[in-house]
Amino acid sequence: MKLRTTPISIPAESIWLDGTLSHAPDVRGLVLILQPGANPIVHKRQTLIAGVVQDAGFATLSLDLMTRHEELHDQDASFNVTRLAERLLAANDWIEHQPPLEALPIGLLAFGTASAAIVRAAAKKPDRFGVLACLAGRPDLAGAGPLRSLRAPTLFIVGREDPGTAILRQAFDMIPGDHEWRAANGGEIEHLSPENLRQSAGFVADWMLRKMPPRQDQVPDEFEFDLPEDHALPPEET
Repeated sequence: MKLRTTPISIPAESIWLDGTLSHAPDVRGLVLILQPGANPIVHKRQTLIAGVVQDAGFATLSLDLMTRHEELHDQDASFNVTRLAERLLAANDWIEHQPPLEALPIGLLAFGTASAAIVRAAAKKPDRFGVLACLAGRPDLAGAGPLRSLRAPTLFIVGREDPGTAILRQAFDMIPGDHEWRAANGGEIEHLSPENLRQSAGFVADWMLRKMPPRQDQVPDEFEFDLPEDHALPPEET
């Protein structure tokens, strides 16, 4: 399956979310790969995992839920889970207006505090997001209410030596529905070696294959996306 890869920007509030869409007409579904920031080092990890998920037959949309400016100048921005979840829902609104994507089942995969954002978004739109995967991160920050109302199958991947395991286990145990815990070799997900990161990516791909709802639409022969021609914003203050 040959994927077409396109850099995109999606409007959310007064900013644009930068991302990369890889898609083909005959994919099984769409996996959103979300991180709270725009760190280039994290992008390399994101790209590796996206490749494994794509090899399993899925389109991917890798998306930063914060701008680089926010990451550099607002230390608390990544912990504003409400805002991150709202931006994810804005991205979903964009997807729902793209004919090649609108009918695809959607899975959510997140790092860091974006893990909390996908829990909140899935709790708010249980019929839209079919499957979740949290690469450690901080899903506990979603709060007890969203965790206890999750209906989508949810995977937690946690490093065997991760010092935050106890907190993650408490959040995991609140989920009432289908959920699974996978232990990855190494410590915190953010510091895994490429080999151990590929292991985690394999866990994600397997979970998506097993739990993603089947697509219900007819596979199209061609596709085009409604990409903004001009998304320039006024310069950000420094």
